[in-house]
Amino acid sequence: MKFIVSSSYLLKQLQVLGSVINSSNTLPILDNFLFELNNKTLTVSASDLETTMSATLEIDSTSQGSVAVPAKLLLDILKTFPEQPLTFTVEENNTIEISSNSGKYAIAYAPGEEFPKSVSLDDPSSTVVPSEVLATAISKTIFAAGNDDLRPVMSGVFFQFSPEGLIFVATDAHKLVKYARTDVKASQVADFIMPKKPLNILKGILGTSESDVTIEYNDSNATFSFDSYVLTCRLIDGKYPNYEAVIPKENPNKLMINRVLLLNSVRRVAIFSNKTTHQIRLKIAGAELNISAEDIDYSNKAEERLTCDYQGDDMQIGFNSRFLSEMLTNLQSDEIMLEMSMPNRAGILTPIDGLDEGETVTMLVMPVMLNN
Repeated sequence: MKFIVSSSYLLKQLQVLGSVINSSNTLPILDNFLFELNNKTLTVSASDLETTMSATLEIDSTSQGSVAVPAKLLLDILKTFPEQPLTFTVEENNTIEISSNSGKYAIAYAPGEEFPKSVSLDDPSSTVVPSEVLATAISKTIFAAGNDDLRPVMSGVFFQFSPEGLIFVATDAHKLVKYARTDVKASQVADFIMPKKPLNILKGILGTSESDVTIEYNDSNATFSFDSYVLTCRLIDGKYPNYEAVIPKENPNKLMINRVLLLNSVRRVAIFSNKTTHQIRLKIAGAELNISAEDIDYSNKAEERLTCDYQGDDMQIGFNSRFLSEMLTNLQSDEIMLEMSMPNRAGILTPIDGLDEGETVTMLVMPVMLNN
C-alpha cells in the first residue's frame, strides 16, 4: 500500500477530523485515524464511538488497503512540514513510512480491521439544507443548550423538520432559543435531538463551505454529508420538552432599543451585581429604561439610564445578566425588541432588523426574583 499526497491538503483534512477524537479514550484504537485506500481515493476516518467523521481525499496511488495511524503523532509531524508532496508507504514490519523532501519517518500502525465500523443508517429520511443556513442555525442556538448530565435531552439542539419549514431549539431551562426558517423545507415531518459535540464540529467547517448539506436520519443516528465530509453521530435519546408551552403568547409590554447600547450598558452594570445571582434590575417608565445592580455584601452598586421606545405599563423585572448579555451578543441586529407580560414571566428578545427572508429568531430569558 503506497500513496502520494500534498502535506498541507492532508493536514487541513486531518485537523478537522482530529476534533472528533477525545483526549482520553477507553479503546486505544480510537486514538488513531483510519486510512482506507482505494486506488485514487483515500478515505480518512476518526471516531469516538458516538460520532464518526470521514473525509475523502483525491490522491495519487494505484493500491488498496487500510491501516490505523496514531493521530497525535501524525498531526504533530504534518504541522512541521512546509507545502510538499509526501509519500506514504506501508512496510512489512508493521510501520508506515513517510518520505518527504528532507527525510524519512516511520510510524507504527494498527491493522485497519480493528477500527470500529461506522454505522450505516437503515431506511433513513433525508433533507437538504444550505450550509450557511445550518451554520447560522447551530451558532444561534448551541450556546443556549444545557450542560446538565441529569437532563441529557436539554444538552442538545432539537431539530424539527416539516413541510412548513425547519425549526431549531435549544434550552437549559433558564434560557431558550428558537431559530426558524420557512424558506427551507423538508418533505416529511421529523424531529430529533443532536448532541453538542458533532454540532460544534459542523459549526467549525460549515462556515467555509458553499455547498448544500444532506441530512439523513432515523430514530437513533443522523448523517451530515457535504463537500468531501461525512459525519455520522448518535442522537440523544428521549422526548424534548414542549417548548411552545413556555413561550408566553400575550406580551403587552414592548421595549425597543439599540442592541449594542443595551449590551454595553448591561455589561457595565453587571460588574456590580452579586457574584452568585448576577442579578440586574430593569425598571421601565415611559421612554426611560433604568438598569441597576447592587451587591449588598460589598456595598457595590451601579445604575444607568437609557432612552428607549416603550409601549406598555411601567414595570420592574430582574434578569440574570450573564444570560441577557449572552443573548444580546448572539443577536446580530441593530435594534432589538424585548417583550414582557409580568415580572415573573419570561421576557422575549427578538431582532427587529437584519434577518433574511423567512428567518425568525426568538430568544426567551427567565426572570429572577427581585428582592425589594
